[in-house]
Amino acid sequence: MVSISSQSLNSARESGAALLRPGGIHASGEGLRLQTIVRLRWLAVFGQAGAVLFVALMLRFPFPLGWCLAVIALSAWLNIFLTLRWRTSVRLHERYSTLLLAYDIVQLAALLFLTGGLANPFAFLFIVPVAVSAATLPPARTLWLGGLALALAGVLAFFRLPLPWHGGGLELPPLYIAGMWVAVACCVVFSALYSGRTAAESRQMSNALAATEMILAREQKLSALDGLAAAAAHELGTPLATIQLVANELKRGIPDAQRLEEDLDLLVSQSARCRDILSRLSNRDAQMDDMFARQKLSEMLEEIVEPLRGSEVAILFDVKPEDGEGIAEPVLARNPGLRYGLTNLVENAVDFATTRVEIEVGWSMHTVTLEIRDDGPGFAQDVMDRLGDPFVTTRRRSETLTERGGRDGHGGMGLGFFIAKTLLERSGARVSLANKRHPEHGAIIRLDWPRAWLEQHDLMSNEAMA
Repeated sequence: MVSISSQSLNSARESGAALLRPGGIHASGEGLRLQTIVRLRWLAVFGQAGAVLFVALMLRFPFPLGWCLAVIALSAWLNIFLTLRWRTSVRLHERYSTLLLAYDIVQLAALLFLTGGLANPFAFLFIVPVAVSAATLPPARTLWLGGLALALAGVLAFFRLPLPWHGGGLELPPLYIAGMWVAVACCVVFSALYSGRTAAESRQMSNALAATEMILAREQKLSALDGLAAAAAHELGTPLATIQLVANELKRGIPDAQRLEEDLDLLVSQSARCRDILSRLSNRDAQMDDMFARQKLSEMLEEIVEPLRGSEVAILFDVKPEDGEGIAEPVLARNPGLRYGLTNLVENAVDFATTRVEIEVGWSMHTVTLEIRDDGPGFAQDVMDRLGDPFVTTRRRSETLTERGGRDGHGGMGLGFFIAKTLLERSGARVSLANKRHPEHGAIIRLDWPRAWLEQHDLMSNEAMA
């Protein structure tokens, strides 16, 4: 079998970053779906119509019912026009999404003008279009819509028809109206910030998980190259034998072979060399097929560490059972996701270590544990609790190493540790982080697996890959 090169692994990691560059999953030119705006507006139309009809027919308060119904009907006709003109599944450009949400704000302001302005308790519905924008559109668009809503609310504080009430309308004190404007402003700002932050975290998690899936799929393809190499060794053996045979025949059969003897000898020797290489690959595949399919955790770590040896950082192993001798080390199926996660953590420890990295593997009948310790600066306290979230990068703009969290292979976007943690947790691991106590310094990453679940999960993962 052939081993996967570090260049191939790095290219697999870098491929996940493509999802996060311009033109990735969440492209900047995408806005709301037309169907979403249409459905929200239908909900507003029926709610507004029900409210004004209840006030007019049940409470019998005097107010311009005809004008109110006309404003509501305008929204209904706009919905019908949009539905007939375009497919509701179309995704609008952010400019048109902003215009439609701005219309909803203006329409609500017109309706409130006819029914008491800020004295109307439904004035808080200014929040809805701004919150929708915060969840789906860029911050600049949300800021513009929020400013429009607050400006119209300010106008309604001074210019409005009386609030419908018995006896021809109700006039509330100016101080109360000012309080209503402040309340609406606070709600608009808070809802926009809350919706925007929640939506941004959701998009970040979606992008990060998509990058994780892409990298895992790439790792699985790279693992499959081993079988392809073995097949190539088998298939290429026959044509190389033919080349060698023909070269020998030419050497013996050509009358004036001395002039070409050096070239023919080179051709025969290189053919023999190719056959020897392919023979070793084939024999290794035959002898180690079962061993390659499953391996011990310590052997996997040895393979991960091998390319990192030779640097100034010493990598020390401590492999032993936790409950004394006699308990066999767990044997795992080769899982690309598990391997990638461990590789990322070990490389991270080597990057930040000063002189040494210690890897301790322990197991019992029920658990498997792995600790990776280094003597580097340790985890910065302000990022300790956030490590494992997507886009928590450990490198500042000045490229100092005052924070840590892993070389992510994604241009410092903070995805490396998230991907490693996600893949390891899929294998059943519980990942915990700590710093060494004074006077020592450095970071500790501890992984704990239920032994039975780990072995069974890795076996199922290997069968799924096949």
